[in-house]
Amino acid sequence: MIRALSQAARRAAAYGSLVKIAHTVFTVPFAVSAAILATRRPHVAVTPARVLAIAVCLVAARSAAMAYNRLVDRDIDAENPRTRSREIPAGQISVVGALAFTASCSAIFLGAASTLGTWPARLALPVLLVLLGYSHAKRFTWAAHVWLGLALALAPAGAWLAMGVPPEPSIFALMLGVASWIAGFDVLYALQDEEFDRGAGLNSIPARFGGRGALAIARALHVVTVVAIGACGALAGARFVFAIATVMVAALLVYEHSLVRPVAGDPAGRVDLSRIDKAFFDVNGWVSLGFLGLVALDRVLAG
Repeated sequence: MIRALSQAARRAAAYGSLVKIAHTVFTVPFAVSAAILATRRPHVAVTPARVLAIAVCLVAARSAAMAYNRLVDRDIDAENPRTRSREIPAGQISVVGALAFTASCSAIFLGAASTLGTWPARLALPVLLVLLGYSHAKRFTWAAHVWLGLALALAPAGAWLAMGVPPEPSIFALMLGVASWIAGFDVLYALQDEEFDRGAGLNSIPARFGGRGALAIARALHVVTVVAIGACGALAGARFVFAIATVMVAALLVYEHSLVRPVAGDPAGRVDLSRIDKAFFDVNGWVSLGFLGLVALDRVLAG
């Protein structure tokens, strides 16, 4: 009995690692923020059933996308020293197991979305195809980072629609902010695999434009992020706390870029990646959670 429980726990931990549960800190807070912003509109019903269905959609869609990504990339991951210890190459999860997990999560997502109204039900399958399609993007375009940004920006858009509110300019601005934010920090993270991607014939902004070019593009994307977040607050009629949130996002992104800089005096233009984990996970976690906290505070003050 104890042995069976131990094996089940290890298997659950492997699947949790497969879908990188900790990385939900990037998108879920923005989805919740969108739902909070939607409640500023009249006649929005916040019910336990609606909240539960939105939560199930977020978890299931993301889990399906992550598992499928690991499944599609298993051969590449096995060749890359940075990723060869991932669950599928390491033999912790089988190809069949990952495929079954992807299919199950996809079905759960589609089922939960069908309970949230006409538009969520109609858009669920196209959204799922965008999420799964990202896994193939780097095989044919260096703009795969932008595809990832768009895919994850669908989370706040979906939460907004799931609240029963029709699309309006403020949610499109928030989507742009999230998409450019995700794409920007994914470019920074991809700097770790610049040489490997180039040698393997994979497409990425670092492989296409080099380290310095990738840094410039990431900075430009994050400028768009700040402008779009500010525009979202203005269009939503939010209070001054939202302006503070915009300044906070800007300050954190400036700090993030201070952690990933070109090596001084290096003629090859190499980038110092010694603090990439802090820049990628810690700082961006503060961005999303801080934004959520301030949006919630703004909503409380608005009454």
